[in-house]
This record gives sequence, structure tokens and C-alpha cells, in this order.
Amino acid sequence: MEYNLIFIITIFLIGFVGSFISGMVGIGGSIIKYPMLLYIPALVGISAFSAHEVSGISAVQVLFATIGGVWAYRKGGYLNKGLILYMGISILIGSFIGGYGSQFMVDAGINLVYGVLATIAAVMMFVPKKGLDDIPMDQVSYNKWLAAGLALLVGIGAGIVGAAGAFILVPIMLIVLKIPTRMTIATSLAITFISSIGATTGKLLTGQVLFIPAVIMIIASLIASPLGAKFGQKINTKILQWVLAILILATAIKIWLEILA
Repeated sequence: MEYNLIFIITIFLIGFVGSFISGMVGIGGSIIKYPMLLYIPALVGISAFSAHEVSGISAVQVLFATIGGVWAYRKGGYLNKGLILYMGISILIGSFIGGYGSQFMVDAGINLVYGVLATIAAVMMFVPKKGLDDIPMDQVSYNKWLAAGLALLVGIGAGIVGAAGAFILVPIMLIVLKIPTRMTIATSLAITFISSIGATTGKLLTGQVLFIPAVIMIIASLIASPLGAKFGQKINTKILQWVLAILILATAIKIWLEILA
């Protein structure tokens, strides 16, 4: 693969835009960057990536994007430590299984898993969430075993596509576990960071990571993710939910059109 100036600028911009949005809405960014990496390089006339390469680059990049996001939220009182522990351990195990096991899958299989995850997340994001943000932060409660079980399943699917799973974790936390929006956004970034450790380890061990594009994406994400998180703290939570829902829906439609074609 040829690495010229156009290639570097293209990959940097994909990483910057995706990471800014991911910091703003509390996701690792693979929901946005996976299709961007899959389609944009070919559109601007540089070498296209395979699904395996895209998932490998995404896994490494998400690891660093989430560090920036969590750091920006660390002092707001929105991080739920119990939820991070229960869901974090489960998703770490699941994402390693998915990340390591993805070496045995064909590109179309990885895209299919991504399409299914994005569709479930899109449907869940449009379910009404009334009264969530009226719950005081110190009175939030949830089913620990349900949280852990769902995180394990999300981790397996997310590990396959090189995501950390926040794009499906966020709607699960909002709708199933009834966690307030800002706590969901901050806590999901921390859980996503833990998940991306498992996914990245699985991808690295199976040689699915292209290092130069991954490093470019990491630099972009470390700059853009904290900026997005700070911007997201100033925006109405309903707007954040709609931004995320529309992004997920658009991505799901695009992937399914590719699969069916």
C-alpha cells in the first residue's frame, strides 16, 4: 500500500471527524469510522482497505479515542464506577473472543455482523426514553447480571468488527438499564476503552493491523476526541441522542445496501 500526502491527509481527516463526533456523543467512533475507512479512500483514488484491515485500524484507534473522551469527563461526576466494573470485565472478555476469532471470517461476514449490530442499535435509539434525565446521579440503579450479560454479547460482536461496542452499549444503557443520558455517555466511554483493549489485542495477535494508518488515526483521535467531549457537555441531551440515532441509522442502511448488492 502506497503512503503519500493525499493518503495521510485523507486518513487524518477521517480520524478527526469521526473522533470529534465520537467524543461528543459518547462512542468509540467505529460506527462512523468503519464505513468512512471502507469507502472514502477508494472514492479519492487511494488504495482501498479490506474489511479485515478496516476493523484492525478501527480497533487500535478506538483504544486511544476513548482515553481522550474519558479524560474530558473525569471530573463531571458522570462516571458510574460499579457499571464500569461489571460491564467492563464482561465486554473485555467478549471483545477479545470476537477480535481473535474474526481472523477465521471472510470480509462479507465481518460486514454482516456490523450491519446487524448497527441495525439493532438504530432501532433502539428511536425508542422513547421519557424521564431518564430526571433521575439524580446518586440514585441510579440497575440489574448487575443483566448489565454484565449484555456487555459480553456486545463485546463479541464489537470485537469482530474492530469496534468497542459503544454504538450499541449506549442504547442498551439508556433503554434497558435506564441510565441517564450524560452518565451513559461518560460511562460508556470508559467501558468502551476497556472493550477496545480486548479487541485490539485480538487484532494484533492475528496480524490484522496496518500500523501507519493506525498511527495517523490515533494522532487525529487524541486531538479531536477531547474537543468533541467538551462540546458535547454543552449541548442538550435530546440533540445528542438524535445525532447518534441518525448516524447509526444512516450507517446501517449503507452497509445493508452493500451486503444485498
